[in-house]
Amino acid sequence: MAETKWRTDGVRVMRAVSLRAAALGTGRATAFNFSADNQKTWIGTVTLQPGAKTPAHHHGPTEAAVYVVNGRGQIRWGEQLEFTTDVGTGDFVHFAPYVPHQELNLALDEPLHLVSVRSNDEGILVDLHVASIEQPESIF
Repeated sequence: MAETKWRTDGVRVMRAVSLRAAALGTGRATAFNFSADNQKTWIGTVTLQPGAKTPAHHHGPTEAAVYVVNGRGQIRWGEQLEFTTDVGTGDFVHFAPYVPHQELNLALDEPLHLVSVRSNDEGILVDLHVASIEQPESIF
């Protein structure tokens, strides 16, 4: 089995500015197409209070994506959460199956509101006990 390279093969970010440019003329833009056999899909919301973060986790064989409704956050991913990117209002983030990740609210005075979509409705959430590194590598 080939080694997964989380730095390049686990997370994609679609910036709001790119979506606005893609939607010119038609009013529609695709953020991500799931490659899974989408017989069932789960869509919901996630709210992180100021300064809060989710535990490190993955969603098993499920593909997942989040849309930042409003707020300023950070996504960390990788075996030790060694990669990071900041996200803000209008950004989308895609997580490949099994990619270890964590969402953080960078603001100390406002919640981070996300819409989450998963390629199945099984509610798979595998908590990981990861000692994250102090200075993750910024990507994107």
